[in-house]
Amino acid sequence: MAERNSSLSLSILRRASSLFCWFSITSLILLVSCFFVLRSPWRPSLSNHIVSNVVGYSNPNVGVFRGECSAGNKHVLKVFMYDLPPEFHFGILDWKPQGSSVWPDIRKTVPHYPGGLNLQHSIEHWLTLDLLFSQHSGNNSSRIALRVHNSSEADVVFVPFFSSLSYNRFSRVKKEEKISRDKLMQDRLVKYLEAQEEWKRSGGVDHIILAHHPNSLSYARNQLWPAIFVLSDFGRYPLNLANVNKDIIAPYRHVIKSFDNDTSTFDSRTILLYFQGAIHRKDGGVIRQELFNRLKDEKDVHFAFGSVQHGGINNATLGMHSSKFCLNIAGDTPSSNRLFDAIASHCVPVIISDDIELPFEDVIDYSEFSIFVSNSDAVKEKFLINLINGIKREEWTRMWNKLQQVKRYFEFRYPSRDNDAVQMIWRTVAHKVPAIKLKLHRSRRFSHSTEARDPLQFMVSRNFW
Repeated sequence: MAERNSSLSLSILRRASSLFCWFSITSLILLVSCFFVLRSPWRPSLSNHIVSNVVGYSNPNVGVFRGECSAGNKHVLKVFMYDLPPEFHFGILDWKPQGSSVWPDIRKTVPHYPGGLNLQHSIEHWLTLDLLFSQHSGNNSSRIALRVHNSSEADVVFVPFFSSLSYNRFSRVKKEEKISRDKLMQDRLVKYLEAQEEWKRSGGVDHIILAHHPNSLSYARNQLWPAIFVLSDFGRYPLNLANVNKDIIAPYRHVIKSFDNDTSTFDSRTILLYFQGAIHRKDGGVIRQELFNRLKDEKDVHFAFGSVQHGGINNATLGMHSSKFCLNIAGDTPSSNRLFDAIASHCVPVIISDDIELPFEDVIDYSEFSIFVSNSDAVKEKFLINLINGIKREEWTRMWNKLQQVKRYFEFRYPSRDNDAVQMIWRTVAHKVPAIKLKLHRSRRFSHSTEARDPLQFMVSRNFW
């Protein structure tokens, strides 16, 4: 009996030993496999998987800006650009084409864009250059937009008309003219676009048209409104022509010098509140006069008339760099380049404009580095000065630090750099692509039925806007 029990125990021990050995071996194999998977450059990343499925976005927990892209996982926006005659773009800069090309060879020279106040609406220049450069930049992992030459491959169609510069240079009717050159340019643009297959195919809804100066494209906008307008604000547009759902708000290019290597402190910035510019304005800008009357005698407040003439830009640069807070008040339109001058100066913006629209606000929280005050509160006796005086060193320093972090999103550069203003605008365009595709796909539902019609008429009839 004892021998039988001993034999049974030995059998059990052998089986347990075998099971233990099998478990140990499989565990070791599993661990080794996991190690090599984790070491592999091809392993998928959860955050990158999310990035690759959202146009232009990356991990929302990375960086100040929630839209920063992981270089290997972002969608590249494919842009078809019309080869418009030079008179619509670089010809306005007095560039003369050589040979058959309508574009300058930017590898050799870049046509000069005029300075002064022209710069604030110069996005047409930067975006066009970026598309031209995309053909020569090679396999650039930071590229957001890429020019393609087959419109059927494109996400959007870009119209390279320098409308702001055309307005600045050609909107006045000369003595020998009956119609301004700017209006003639707009008429020719409409005629050109309506003759293009790309416009006929989409009704213009996938076209990108630049009209950053509030007065630019004033004649053609009624005919080109199905397109996506790139604007500074909606101040001169009725809602049926332009709105935040359809169009894009882009930043002004700041005019004053950027404050590099800023080591200033709360105490070293001796001006409490700064404003220099036109005081007498119309429409929403009448509030400037009221604020001038309330603030002109306040301690440490600089509120004065100023212009770009007679060293005005240099004076404004020095003043903003020496100020804790900078007023951004509505002018003839809700916005102005003064906000972006303040950001470039790390001067905390005080925004007084009830109808202002801000660029990139879907991903940038302006309240982290700006103070917003309603028009009605701003004109109350002592309200604004008491509010500003109530912001202490610690809070101001936090906003000052944030300004230095976000400043790069408003810098226009050529060639463009990661998350600068050029790339941010392209990324905003990319965000519109799904809505564009939806409109176009829905417009084609009845393309083979008795309801067949052009895409634009169909979308208008079905209230797609």
